[in-house]
Amino acid sequence: MPSHLLTVDSLSRDGVDHLIRIAERMEPIAQRRKVTRVLEGAVLGNLFFEASTRTRISFNAAFCRLGGSVCDTTGFTFSSMAKGESLYDTSRVMGGYVDAIVMRHPEQGSVAEFAEATQVPVINGGDGPGEHPSQALLDIYTITKEFARLGKPLAGAHLLLTGDLRHGRTVHSLIKLLSLYDPLRITLVSPPGLEMPQHLVDLVASRGHRVDTRANLAENFDDVDVIYATRIQRERFTAEMSENFTELTSDFVVDKGFLDRRCAPTTVVMHPLPRDSRAGANDLSTDLNGDPRLAIFRQTDNGIPMRMAIFAHLLQVEALIEKDLRDVRWFVPASFGVDDRELKVEN
Repeated sequence: MPSHLLTVDSLSRDGVDHLIRIAERMEPIAQRRKVTRVLEGAVLGNLFFEASTRTRISFNAAFCRLGGSVCDTTGFTFSSMAKGESLYDTSRVMGGYVDAIVMRHPEQGSVAEFAEATQVPVINGGDGPGEHPSQALLDIYTITKEFARLGKPLAGAHLLLTGDLRHGRTVHSLIKLLSLYDPLRITLVSPPGLEMPQHLVDLVASRGHRVDTRANLAENFDDVDVIYATRIQRERFTAEMSENFTELTSDFVVDKGFLDRRCAPTTVVMHPLPRDSRAGANDLSTDLNGDPRLAIFRQTDNGIPMRMAIFAHLLQVEALIEKDLRDVRWFVPASFGVDDRELKVEN
């Protein structure tokens, strides 16, 4: 794994498996049972020039749980870039202040350009419609954990990706990571004009995977192992797209009725969040809340150990984790959410 994490193209299957193994070791810390201070004194610079809640706070929490501290910058308005400063200058300055940088930017390729000016590890927290490598890694981690829970092999699995596949950087990174695994079946369902970029479809197919495209969800998917739904990203629409795009119909909605009628009882439902829960949004339905097939909150929880693993690897402290563990001293609930099962305590 290189000194930065800018794209999943830099990862091999062995590299992904290695990060998964580190993430598994991070579980007691992520579940608030153990404490480590291996990054005590280290400072993370979070540069988020595009709105974020989960990703930004998840990276913050992961770095802090390793003993580090965080400096946050959000939005363009109060940044030096609003005064005309280049990505190069900002990168070089930040590299002199902090030990690692997470950057989110609305322009594709901007984070890679930023990383060229510094030797401090840079993690791509999302570059427009480009990629989101840490999300793809936590998604793969979630899939492996869910399959282990169900006693199912990943090889030969059937995954359904649906929603805005054109602008969804999470699915762009995820489908490339999936292509590193043994042959899978991947079905793509999206509204007209929001299809997966063809070069990604061609890449996955060239690596021996079966890729199917369907026009809607009005068919049976009883052999689907994982549904990965995404929000329609209207903020990335051009004026022409906004004018021509019609509202989604129920043919694209993943809800309890769809799962009960058309999917298997063990189908795992994922979503990178946020999901649009407003009436008429036709995003992943809230009527699945509390359903054990809904893995979206287990998915977000998995972001902490995986992002801890990324930091530990990039900052070369992964070998020190177990040498610095101690029990937590504060109250920790048996589960994080009211609908969750009790956490499995890891020692």
